Amino acid sequence: MLEIGTKAPDFCLPNQDDVEICLRDIKGKWVVLYFYPKDNTPGCTNEACDFTELEPQFDDIDAVIFGVSANTTKQHRNFIEKKNLGITLLSDEEKNMLEQYGVWQQKKMCGREYMGIVRTTYLIDPNGNIAFGWENVKVRQKKKISGETVELRHADLVKEKLEDLQNR
Repeated sequence: MLEIGTKAPDFCLPNQDDVEICLRDIKGKWVVLYFYPKDNTPGCTNEACDFTELEPQFDDIDAVIFGVSANTTKQHRNFIEKKNLGITLLSDEEKNMLEQYGVWQQKKMCGREYMGIVRTTYLIDPNGNIAFGWENVKVRQKKKISGETVELRHADLVKEKLEDLQNR
């Protein structure tokens, strides 16, 4: 995990429309940068849909949302069209940014080891510093609150944390 208060690594990556997006070009805004393994998989779809649903509220608090994976821009376009997403997806096929942000890691599943993206989210403040981060994100989790089981969405937790940071 990148340390809170440190400068966020700069990046320039193509979005789903092959338009280059650079961190330096969005200075002055809050940035939600979420890293996810693969387009059109259940958890990644839920996460993208949750952020899309909340995107107008993030916009109201001067924050932009970027989802980042190693998928191609064409795969991102297909994902966005298929799921009617309203957020921007960035493509890091070379995995340079994924490595800079520490999310390209060795993973293990069913006894098999491989390199992949660890689901991670960072909040970057308007000065380009890491304001907060979550590693090994659970997109949705059930929690008992006052004896009742509720489903918490990661996107909601991110929005709440961002509002809290802005009100300090």
